[in-house]
Amino acid sequence: MECVVQGIIETQYVEALEILLEGLCGVHKERLRIHELCLKTAPNLGVVASEVRLLCDLEQPEPAWTVRHIGGAMRGAGADQISVLVRTMVESKASKTVLRLFYALGYKLDHELLKVGFSFCFNRGAQITITVASINKMLKLHATDEAVPVTPGIQLVEVTAPASSENYSEVVAAMTSFCEYLAPLLHLSKPGVSTGVVPTVAAAAASLMSDGGHTTL
Repeated sequence: MECVVQGIIETQYVEALEILLEGLCGVHKERLRIHELCLKTAPNLGVVASEVRLLCDLEQPEPAWTVRHIGGAMRGAGADQISVLVRTMVESKASKTVLRLFYALGYKLDHELLKVGFSFCFNRGAQITITVASINKMLKLHATDEAVPVTPGIQLVEVTAPASSENYSEVVAAMTSFCEYLAPLLHLSKPGVSTGVVPTVAAAAASLMSDGGHTTL
């Protein structure tokens, strides 16, 4: 399982967010340049349509491929009362021929994106990963060098952590506690719930930039 929240931040405040994350996480950032391909099958003769995502890490000396399948979200009264989305997720490393394999299995390319930014990964009650990236679309098939921003001036922030049916409540608590530190700069919520830009972001960013992130927020 996976716990996840998302938010948006204007590009002009990303440097301040990076300073804050460096102080909170205590680790160095990792550069992010991910080519993501979304593949789908059409429903056929009673077979349920399927969707997988192929992720190619372009920051590696040799492009590294990952297959990811995101399942349904946890439902029920307990799920509705928490601000974190808990969903099933299966992920596996793959060889560079993986795209050819899924085409042979009947999948078709639905869309592709290029995510460019950075990430922090650390452990604080859970193995938490924070990614901050601009989302870009390709003007031509697989032309990552010609990608252009989907929403210029806006970057996506995503916080994720692996979980299981036995410990997801502890992971949710750890993520919620961590996200409170980011509240002056952005609001994080379940994917698909748009909350916009936080009104306090300009003042908080100015404070962080002036003292290098030592201000207690």
